[in-house]
Amino acid sequence: MGRMLVAAIDATDDLAVSALLDRADSPQLGQALSIKSPRVAIAADIDAALAASDVLIDFTRPEGTARHLESALAHGTRLVIGTTGFDATGRDAIERAATTIPIVFAPNMSVGVNVVFKLVADAARALADGYDVEIIEAHHRHKVDAPSGTAVRMAELVAAARGVSLADVASYGREGIVGPRPASTIGFSAIRGGDIVGDHTVLFAGTGERIEITHRSGSRDGYATGALAAARFVASRPAGLYDMQDVLGLR
Repeated sequence: MGRMLVAAIDATDDLAVSALLDRADSPQLGQALSIKSPRVAIAADIDAALAASDVLIDFTRPEGTARHLESALAHGTRLVIGTTGFDATGRDAIERAATTIPIVFAPNMSVGVNVVFKLVADAARALADGYDVEIIEAHHRHKVDAPSGTAVRMAELVAAARGVSLADVASYGREGIVGPRPASTIGFSAIRGGDIVGDHTVLFAGTGERIEITHRSGSRDGYATGALAAARFVASRPAGLYDMQDVLGLR
């Protein structure tokens, strides 16, 4: 994802790579990725990177984002967070930081996925009664969290439309004699294999009909395009917590 972002930024006229970050033990330290002059090499000094930057785009892991939050607050750097897999503590830390600096935090930066979020919310309101909801997602073998942040966000939208808490109705797996399906359940199925970039389907199954809303990613280009739109958006916003619905004007 980092390489996709660098390539996307290099292709713009209004953005420039100011720093590239990786872990201190990364074998890629010192490697220059940006093709624009001056070329920027990968480093591990977060404070030096943020001192030279207006916006940090974070696609890492929750523990990495936590460290970046601290430095961003110290430097007043704006944040775009595309990392997923946060627990309640991690989400709370992001919300607190957003009272001081502007942050775009979204489980998926794809423009198409965020349009699908809106479609899912609309469908969930219209299909509130008599339709069972299942969310099926597929990702590459290296993805470490399940269900994906995108799938969870889809389920949150359905739950909100139905006026229930996702924690009370989520079903993350079935095995054995599980009995009839409770009408209020929002089910998840997570598939992991190969190099699947990311597929998501929300299934509304009624009596005599089935509605499916699906998004399939063929590459990570869409994530990079959305992340750059988020960077442009957050560069001119006051402190606050935003998401891609704000960036794309979909509210």
